[in-house]
Amino acid sequence: MSNFSQTFKNIDDILYKDSGADSEIDYIEQSSWILFLRYLESLELEKKDEAELEGKEFTFILEKDFQWNEWAKPKNEKGEDDIHTEMNGPDLVKFVEQKLFPYLAEFKNLHSENAKSIEYKIGEIFSELSNKIKSGYNLREIIDKVDKLPFGTSKDKHELSHLYETKIKNMGNAGRNGGQYYTPRPLIRSMIHVIDPKVGERIYDPACGSAGFLCETYDYIYERMEKTTSNLESLQENTLFGKEKKNLAYIIGTMNMILHGIQAPNITHTNTLGESIRDIQERNRYDVILANPPFGGKERVEVQQNFDIKTGETAFLFMQHFIKSLRAGGRAAVVIKNTFLSNTDNASVALRKNLLETCNLHTVLDMPQGSFLGAGVKTVVLFFTKGEPTKKTWFYQLEPGRNMGKTNPLNDTDLKEFVILQETKPETEKSWMLATVDLDEKTFDLSVKNPNKAEEEPLREPEFILDEMKVLDDETSDILKSLNTLL
Repeated sequence: MSNFSQTFKNIDDILYKDSGADSEIDYIEQSSWILFLRYLESLELEKKDEAELEGKEFTFILEKDFQWNEWAKPKNEKGEDDIHTEMNGPDLVKFVEQKLFPYLAEFKNLHSENAKSIEYKIGEIFSELSNKIKSGYNLREIIDKVDKLPFGTSKDKHELSHLYETKIKNMGNAGRNGGQYYTPRPLIRSMIHVIDPKVGERIYDPACGSAGFLCETYDYIYERMEKTTSNLESLQENTLFGKEKKNLAYIIGTMNMILHGIQAPNITHTNTLGESIRDIQERNRYDVILANPPFGGKERVEVQQNFDIKTGETAFLFMQHFIKSLRAGGRAAVVIKNTFLSNTDNASVALRKNLLETCNLHTVLDMPQGSFLGAGVKTVVLFFTKGEPTKKTWFYQLEPGRNMGKTNPLNDTDLKEFVILQETKPETEKSWMLATVDLDEKTFDLSVKNPNKAEEEPLREPEFILDEMKVLDDETSDILKSLNTLL
């Protein structure tokens, strides 16, 4: 185990002992704000050194009393840790909750005119967070460990980002509430490879969660582009865009992008579905959309009014947003529940018809049961290009040859054949072509029915059946809560 991973494990062990942190979700939330402030200190010192080399003055973002090396790890005149002046116990918790957090939260108001700035991001993060570490002695231990983490080299940042991704994945293992944060990275990478985004394009995830799509896209583009000043600036500032509704997901996504090397992530904290698609203008559109929108949620009537096709299903509203937000010629790859292909209600039929008439749905990837940790639902990935109707669609049925699950998750090798074959779209035992003219004109049913394989579907494992029952129970509970609210 590396020093990095051991440090992260030790921090989790401390949080486990604290009365204020109850779950993996709490662990990453509390780790995130401390990591963020440690990162900010490192970034500021790096910029200060650069300014001094150029003979320029440098102004810190944070006032002196709120800089990491003042309140968290004060130094003596020799630059060594000054344990005699550092806060501990109740004094430390009191400072964090009554002074530090209110000071940082105020940045949201002070810098509201520039939502892209790191100052505004600081304000948003700390106006949504609260300190849950109740013991000041536990907090002191965590700060001491985080302080020892190096942020200096690209190798350091890469390992830190990898460990942060692991923590996000652990939340995905926590079940339905945690699974919303995590899309399997092998699936994301395969989707990106098919879409092939490039620097200079505007790339968008309107339900970005932990920003997995945006982080992997950053890595994909960075590895392949020419490292000019112009390209590096474009990738940092004008390429990757996201929106996220939920407080913690927004914070985790922002932190994840920062650790991947994006200094001021373009993630907006907003409810995407609260925006009318009729207000989307050409300047608001994107070249690429990569997303895994939440499914199973139910939206209120007033939210549905923002869309041409009225439905309470969250994912179906997002599909309308995707189509409207793409530029002509724009490309998209989105994960969606497989029932989207076959539901017979009016909204589902109208949405499929709209997709086929306005976009070229050229590829559908059928995912196996158990691909998503903590969720038993079946999903497909839709690949489409806006601006021309669909004439034929290539289907590929992913069959890794094993039962998928938490102990045997999806990997890059599982998707290798799909990524290769999608370029030529051949007919195989696992893949076939479906012509739009052969569809039922009343239902536009796109069900996954492999004509090249006569075998019956294997019986599902009990754990997947139980997972799906849990998801359906939760969805029913959400619907009943919505009805009670309306009544």
